[in-house]
Amino acid sequence: MNIEYLYYFYKVAITGSISKVAQSAHISQSALSQQISKLEEILGCKLLERSNKGVELTDKGLIVLKYVDNIIRTYEAMLQHIKSADENERNIKIEACWSIATYSLPCVMYEIKKKFANYNFELNPNESDEIEQNVMNNICDIGVIYNRPKSSNLSYYKIGTDKIVLVSSQDYKIDDKIDFMELINHPFILLNDKVHVIDAIKNKLSSIGLKIEDLKVLYNSDSAESVKSSVLNGFGIGFLPYISIKKELYNKQLKQIDIIDYSIEYDMYLIYDKNIQDETLYNFVEYFKRTAKKNLC
Repeated sequence: MNIEYLYYFYKVAITGSISKVAQSAHISQSALSQQISKLEEILGCKLLERSNKGVELTDKGLIVLKYVDNIIRTYEAMLQHIKSADENERNIKIEACWSIATYSLPCVMYEIKKKFANYNFELNPNESDEIEQNVMNNICDIGVIYNRPKSSNLSYYKIGTDKIVLVSSQDYKIDDKIDFMELINHPFILLNDKVHVIDAIKNKLSSIGLKIEDLKVLYNSDSAESVKSSVLNGFGIGFLPYISIKKELYNKQLKQIDIIDYSIEYDMYLIYDKNIQDETLYNFVEYFKRTAKKNLC
């Protein structure tokens, strides 16, 4: 199968327009339509419904789109790897949960660059499930996530621990130590960052006969920075990864509120392919393990 068939299908599926893709690719609409038709012929199913308003994915088109994204990125990673081999250099792609990529790994990468000066490194934030898939599909070389990976095809190595802490602004009126039940008395900004913070809170609330709806939630956010900003402005309280607020706690912009008999901690794990065939990557992973243990920010 020609990779261009998949590439053009992906572009059309994302934009919803054959004419726009044809224009940006500098080919005719009829030529682009033929590429899509050939792909449909190869797969034996209709992928797009065409109309005057544009195109829409069929049910099977949605299935194909799910896989095409990974196929294209894997193909591009392969080309980049080939190029690197020709140029006697190496590109290493790393993905990590947002708070880890932003606050924990910069110090690690600084030390690693000293050892691997000729390597090019790319560090991107992502969600745990996506990171696992990308490591298995060779879209990234290694990942760093909270908790152990779900897939048995991945090896893992604990590099550190982070905790989720309750914080408020310094002048917000709340005791430094509270009972969990007191949470329902304060405006709450809820972090929903795929680190299972909400699940941990729900379980604790359930144990004392309450639900998440009993909290005075101002809003939910996927962004730790958004929650931090609201808390700093005195709008309420919120749970945040400790590594994301160390500076604000040290500078006394925020204060940590201890909860009696309650804490949330998560181990951080390096994850990588269980069957690494590349000796260069294997040596890098082994060095990353030792360095990350000692140099998390």
